[in-house]
Amino acid sequence: MNKIQPSFLIRSRTLALAVLTTMATHVMSLAADGSKAKGFELTIATYTFRSVTVFEAIDKTRECGVPFIEFHFWQPLSPEHKNVILNQDLPEEHLHALKAKLAAAGVKAINAYVGDSVYKKGTEAEASMRKLFGFAQKLGLRALTGEPPADLLDLVEKMVKEYNIQWCFHNHPKEPNNPAYKNWDPAFVRSLLEKRDPRMGVSLDTGHLGRSGLDAVEATRLLKGRILSVHLKDAKEAQSHAEDVPLGLGVSKVRGVLAELKKQGYTGEVGIEYERESAQLMQEVKQCLDLIRAEQKKLFQ
Repeated sequence: MNKIQPSFLIRSRTLALAVLTTMATHVMSLAADGSKAKGFELTIATYTFRSVTVFEAIDKTRECGVPFIEFHFWQPLSPEHKNVILNQDLPEEHLHALKAKLAAAGVKAINAYVGDSVYKKGTEAEASMRKLFGFAQKLGLRALTGEPPADLLDLVEKMVKEYNIQWCFHNHPKEPNNPAYKNWDPAFVRSLLEKRDPRMGVSLDTGHLGRSGLDAVEATRLLKGRILSVHLKDAKEAQSHAEDVPLGLGVSKVRGVLAELKKQGYTGEVGIEYERESAQLMQEVKQCLDLIRAEQKKLFQ
C-alpha cells in the first residue's frame, strides 16, 4: 500500500469542503434536466464498471448523468492506488480522498454490495459486522447489500437497529447443481424477513429472476413492502448463465417491473448493474438508462 503524504491529505480535505455546495447544486440540476429519474433514485452499480477503478467508475457514472452510485467492496480504488481496495478496511486517508472524489463529481454513494468474506463465525462475527457497518456510516451510505447466512440474520438486524443502516438481501440465479442455494426464490427470501426490522429488505435483481425462470413482475408483487433497492437488468434467456442484454431485449419484463414498483409507491434506488462485458459498454449502459427515463416519463407524468 502506498503511503500518502500529509500535503495530499490537506488537499483532499480542502477539496471536499470546497465542492460540497457544488455537489448539491449539480445533483439538483441533474434532476431539473431529467437526468435524475423522477420517482425513482437512478443509480449505477460500480460492478458495471468492474474492469476499472472506483474513481474511474465515479467518472463514468457522472458521464451518464446519474447522481447516485452503489459500490461493490472489492474494487481497486484509483489509477494511482490500484493496490488499495475499497472495503471496510480502507484507511482513513483514502476514505477522505474517496469522499472528495464523490463530492467533486457530484455523485452520492448510497449503497454497497459486500462479499461473503465479511460473514464470520463465532466470536469474530460481531466484530466483523460492526466494522462493516461503522465504515458504511463513515462513508455516508444508506444501505448495505449482500447474502448473509440465515444464522447471522439476528446479528445483522442488531447492526441495522444500532447504526440505522438498511440491509438489502440479494438474490442470485437458481443453481441447478446446488439445491441448497435458495435465495433465488422470492418466497424463501420473504420468509427470512418476516417479523424483521423494516430496514431489512430486498435488493431485487430482475436479471437473476429472469435467469431463474421466474416472472419478475410476480416476484416484485410478492416482495411488496420489502423492496429497498433494485438491480434492474435483463437476461437474454431463462438460463442460469445467460448474459445481460440492454433493458427491454430479454426475458426479465423490466417495463412491467417498473410499472409494478410505481403501483406499490416505491421511490427508492433503481440501479443499472450491467454484467455483460462489451466493447460498447458505455453505449449499452446509456441505452439501458434511456429506457428507464422513457418509462418514468410515462409512469410519473
